Amino acid sequence: GLMSRLRGHGRAVQPFKCGPDYIDTKFHAAVCGRPSVNLDLFMAGERHVRALYGHYSAGADVCVVEGMMGMYDGYDRSLGSTADIARVLGLPVVLVADARSAAYSLAPLLYGFTRFDSSVTVAGVIFNKVGSERHRQMLLRVCSDLGIECFGFLPRRASGGHPSRYLGLDFSVGAADGVTAAIDDNIDWRHLLAAVSRPCPDKVSPWSGLPCIGGNIVVARSDEAFSFLYQEHIDMLRAMGRVTVLDPESDEPLPADTSLLYLPGGYPENRASELSAARRTINSICAYAGRGGRVLAECGGMMYLCRSIATDDGVHEMAGVLPHDITARTADRRLSLGYRRFALAGRTVSGHEFHYSRFAGGEPQSITQVYNAAGEPVSSAILRTGNVIAGYTHVYWGGEIAPTDFFGAVDE
Repeated sequence: GLMSRLRGHGRAVQPFKCGPDYIDTKFHAAVCGRPSVNLDLFMAGERHVRALYGHYSAGADVCVVEGMMGMYDGYDRSLGSTADIARVLGLPVVLVADARSAAYSLAPLLYGFTRFDSSVTVAGVIFNKVGSERHRQMLLRVCSDLGIECFGFLPRRASGGHPSRYLGLDFSVGAADGVTAAIDDNIDWRHLLAAVSRPCPDKVSPWSGLPCIGGNIVVARSDEAFSFLYQEHIDMLRAMGRVTVLDPESDEPLPADTSLLYLPGGYPENRASELSAARRTINSICAYAGRGGRVLAECGGMMYLCRSIATDDGVHEMAGVLPHDITARTADRRLSLGYRRFALAGRTVSGHEFHYSRFAGGEPQSITQVYNAAGEPVSSAILRTGNVIAGYTHVYWGGEIAPTDFFGAVDE
């Protein structure tokens, strides 16, 4: 709502999202008309996060960084949390406090948030789910007693929920209209902007010294089956060579000069019939992989390369590059969620997982041990067939790693 209102008043708004979330960035991009960029301190170091923020903020009047979970929730206590990212970037934080069924009890809560970490600056607070004018006056006393700026109140009716869709929320641009209108009526966004104003960050390229990739870098992309991509990955590939986008449902073959194929995540189980029917695309990918072509496939992309995907509608034949079968049947769903780290080709690779589908018949043998954020081993396979590298982990390329590095010790 705030992003939409700022853009509606003529500001160029650059959105960012803390953490590895693919869904919120889609909402941001739809509202702001600019790609939203993820900032994550587990998957990338501080220097790279600063470079991303500086690079993508160019040409923007306002940068809005949406947090994740609670302000201090990170992969290890507060490490990697929204507060940690605010500290690294030197950004002030606007708290959004749920005021439902509470009034002065929010005083100790806000007192703790504003004083817990002296390296993080809290600029002020917006109260959410405010029930009445009397409730509003009680919350104003909280801010007055604590010396905290109050930027406004969202009434409970403006905070209505949104229906769920497959593994996420159905939150179209139109669904944001009510919240956007409520911002104008209830939030002093001009005061907020004045309070959080900061100098423009330094502009540093996040991708200096990248190797060039000859030929054609092909990225699979579609609205649902291959939709989980980081904007910085696409831009990084463009900095390395010529990029072609291919929708595997189009039944078009891979370009003859393909030198790297990237199959990102998404929901291929929701488009299994359409993907299975596009045999020209599948056959060209099989031929490319069979002659040693380099392929990176993650989560949905890996599922597409397997022999089949079973859904509640039946079993759908896929590419068969990987000798495994996937089940996405409702009865077989099992949540796998969290950060991941593993060694590959002499490099340390970071990423995350979020999926309910799984291998039919049990987890296959992995070429490397995968660990979670706590350094504990997890049963998540990284697969290799020729120059095809695949797994459920959404791998992050950033900082010290380029996608070509994964093939350093596996070219065949």
